[in-house]
Amino acid sequence: MTIEHLALARRVGELARKHGARIATAESCTGGLIAATCTAIPESSDWFECGFVTYRWSAKTRLLGVAGELLARHGAVSEATVTAMFGGALERCDASHCVAVTGLAGPSGDGTATPVGTVWLACGMRGGDPVVTHLEFAGDRDAVRTEAVRAALEGLLSLLQSP
Repeated sequence: MTIEHLALARRVGELARKHGARIATAESCTGGLIAATCTAIPESSDWFECGFVTYRWSAKTRLLGVAGELLARHGAVSEATVTAMFGGALERCDASHCVAVTGLAGPSGDGTATPVGTVWLACGMRGGDPVVTHLEFAGDRDAVRTEAVRAALEGLLSLLQSP
């Protein structure tokens, strides 16, 4: 985690605490790095609810309820999958806000036409539709994951700054 990531997480925590929000993460390509960054902040238990790390299809299905048919039709790195991850996380915890991320960090592809560096992010509140963003990052595996964490924290920050 970077100093920038920690500063973003600290600000997310301040706003979450101010609004009484509780944050959950549903992560694939970031492998728990968003949750780790949030929980590196002292007293994050005041606002961080939980994190789901669902790297494989079977984990997405078992832990988040993402339908196997959806994964087969759209793939793990898709708008449909990240939206289902978001909804599944909120169904399985008491968080008020969630960020979900899935992507292809590389170094090699996944056998589909999806390019390495593709990331899908869903960020929103319980009871609402998430803001879903398609991102393309350049660089190696670490760079893609680092940028995905930054984008997720910025998404949470934007959500918490909204009226």
